[in-house]
Amino acid sequence: MSDSPASAHHIKPFINENANSKALHFRICDVQSCMRINDPNALALEYTRTMMGFLLFKPEPRSIGMVGLGGGSLAKFCYHHLRSARIQIAEINPLVIALREEFHIPPDDVRFIVFQSDGVDFVRRGPSRFDVLVVDGYDLEGLPARLSSQGFYDDCHETLDPDGIMVVNLQYGDPDNDEHVARIRRSFDGSVLVVDDGELSHSIVFACKGHALETYPLRTIRRPKGLDPAASSQLLAGFALIASALKDQRG
Repeated sequence: MSDSPASAHHIKPFINENANSKALHFRICDVQSCMRINDPNALALEYTRTMMGFLLFKPEPRSIGMVGLGGGSLAKFCYHHLRSARIQIAEINPLVIALREEFHIPPDDVRFIVFQSDGVDFVRRGPSRFDVLVVDGYDLEGLPARLSSQGFYDDCHETLDPDGIMVVNLQYGDPDNDEHVARIRRSFDGSVLVVDDGELSHSIVFACKGHALETYPLRTIRRPKGLDPAASSQLLAGFALIASALKDQRG
């Protein structure tokens, strides 16, 4: 695959494959996405399963926006298991989009579309408002400044429906995380929950435009309506992490 003039300034990803899995990388030490060969639609990485915890607060989303495609793990899971949801994804790097078939990412259709777009523009001037906004846009250098500014998070809040939720992936232990979370709190009036995944590799931030974090009942973890048992079983450990963090936050 040769670089075109339009993509010459983008980092070229590569694939590392073995008998069991296929991974997307920008450099060999960092895994951007991972797919199981025998189950392409499964969530192979724990942090992605934790990010799907937005279903605890928004169990039947109708419109999902995503910033960052990567290998499409979250996009595929939502497409196959949340059949009432329309999914729109912004991916700035055309060389990532060019690998979508390698990772079994479905073609665009009436309820699934990938835009080659900067996430900032997608959120600020995008085609829709969203019930759920998933932000997982990393490049070779980490989290881009344009996807972690106060203005960006303000725009994320604005593009959500009144009871919408944003979920953001942060690398665990990043020294700038406290500032990122502080910005999200300002944008979302403090309605924020931070959950470290079970592998202590990612911190997942849930930010609600409404009051779902304050009103979610802690007595039991409910399987989202309409989600089949096989899909739910992938998410239960992440749901438990979220419930525990929510309980600790409420004191």
